[in-house]
Amino acid sequence: MTDLPPIALSVRQPSAWAILHGGKEIENRSPGSIRAGGMRPGRIALHAAVGMTRADYDYLVWRWARDGVTVPRPDALPRRAIIGSVEVVGIVTESDSPWFGGEAGLLLRDPVPCDPVPAPGALGYFAWSPGGALAEPLDWMKGWGAAEGGLFDSLPVLMAVPPVKPFGRRSRG
Repeated sequence: MTDLPPIALSVRQPSAWAILHGGKEIENRSPGSIRAGGMRPGRIALHAAVGMTRADYDYLVWRWARDGVTVPRPDALPRRAIIGSVEVVGIVTESDSPWFGGEAGLLLRDPVPCDPVPAPGALGYFAWSPGGALAEPLDWMKGWGAAEGGLFDSLPVLMAVPPVKPFGRRSRG
């Protein structure tokens, strides 16, 4: 896709990936952040934020595996880049979607991925411009899930105990 919208929303990985490739149809936000960020319906560019903690990643990999979504390794997820676009079709305060887990959320449709375009991010909706470089993988990302000797690197990581949800106020499991 070469014609990206001029307005973007920054989303942490792996949620940004799941919006484009994993069927994530709601991006959870507080009502205050939706108002303050000027969020409204319309097509927007999707920015993969620089930030991604191991706790966030582990929880989301575990959570989405229950729905059959396999997330790429953390070192394979681009960060600090526009990675596609999506249509925001509404704002919801309740939903039966497994992706809904907060007070409010942006209802998303028609995701279109693109090759990563390095760009700095910002809070809320923002006018983006290309620049800089993709964020380099952190050490924990490079070694995530690796078995001694690499024999089982291609297998999904199974967690004996579900990880603690590291964000949000209310668990929707």
